[in-house]
Amino acid sequence: MNVYRIAEKNIKINSLHDSVHKYCIDYLTDGEPDFEVTITQSDIDYERKKSADESIIEGKTPINYSDDYLEQLAVYRQIAVKMLDFNTFLFHGSAVAVDGQAYLFTAKSGTGKSTHTALWRKLFGERAVMINDDKPLIRIDGSEVTVFGTPYNGKHRLGNNISAPLKAICILERAEKNSIEQISSTGSLPMLIQQVYRPKEPKALLKTLELIDLLSQNVKLYRLGCNMDIEAARVSYEGMV
Repeated sequence: MNVYRIAEKNIKINSLHDSVHKYCIDYLTDGEPDFEVTITQSDIDYERKKSADESIIEGKTPINYSDDYLEQLAVYRQIAVKMLDFNTFLFHGSAVAVDGQAYLFTAKSGTGKSTHTALWRKLFGERAVMINDDKPLIRIDGSEVTVFGTPYNGKHRLGNNISAPLKAICILERAEKNSIEQISSTGSLPMLIQQVYRPKEPKALLKTLELIDLLSQNVKLYRLGCNMDIEAARVSYEGMV
């Protein structure tokens, strides 16, 4: 039936290629769908043009991605927009749970989010479980904030079909000395907005910004200056517990 349970919603995916279903296999369910997404060739063509335009802006040579790969992006884009109806949005970051509490690390590309959560797994061993290493979903229900694993968990496929209450969000910055400080919602909003998926549709974009504002009000926010030593994991954890 091609229905997948992601962030506690059953989603039927109507695709042109089978690779999408192989990618999402860990989330397969036999439940009735809460909503559907349907991909057309024009959706795939849009992803190809978007990727090429971004490469040109960055001064890179565009990569000729396969239709299969681009369809995966198109599927998640549609899911992300529809999830807004359930106060759930896509966030770019690396989420790890320790003792059942989730910590979400975000930063500019190349700063070392994945490297830092790898240090957490090394430091805490079996106490630490990856939720998602790239594109988790976050749901806000009143004052409760939950982060969910998704099939879209980064090039190393680090993640699990689990969820956990979100205890803190930490913005990473490279530094020679490890240090952490709590920051205000005002100080964190620019980075949070940058790291969230922002739909083109005005109504959906407004809902996304409202959810980001609620996120900043209900989750503690930190800034971590860190190197790539395991001590960085200890400093960040002890600064947020």
